[in-house]
Amino acid sequence: MSQVHSLWKTASGLPVVGGVGKRAFSIAFAQKAPYFASIHPRFTIVEPNHVELVIPKRRSVQNHIGTVHAIALCNGFEAAMGALAEVTIPSDKRWIPKGMEVAYTAKASSDITCVAETDQAQWDTADGDLEVRVKGVRDDGTVVGEGVIRLWVTPRSK
Repeated sequence: MSQVHSLWKTASGLPVVGGVGKRAFSIAFAQKAPYFASIHPRFTIVEPNHVELVIPKRRSVQNHIGTVHAIALCNGFEAAMGALAEVTIPSDKRWIPKGMEVAYTAKASSDITCVAETDQAQWDTADGDLEVRVKGVRDDGTVVGEGVIRLWVTPRSK
């Protein structure tokens, strides 16, 4: 189990009121890559091949029309993908982001749930490109953005 997965299991399993453990995990994760803190991510699901986090709609992530900015969405997608990669990748492999393609499909006018997903077979056979599917969903279920983040997966040097 990776350090990220272990931290999630410990933090999310804390018997405290109000999701303090999940909040602590979210803050700790955002400190690992400080730019993630700019969207104030709240991780809700962290498991192999599936991660979800919420970007709260607040002034610091809004654009000139009062919706969640497209780049804030991309930041959420990348944070979800990073957590997914860390809890999913086999221990004998390593990863690095290679590129991202995103389409914005509706106004992001509420909190946004960012979802990153893969299939285990992708990781088991990965040698080079691996595509992580990402999407952002408004509170009413409308998809506001979707795309793919490409990773470069290689064997870990010994």
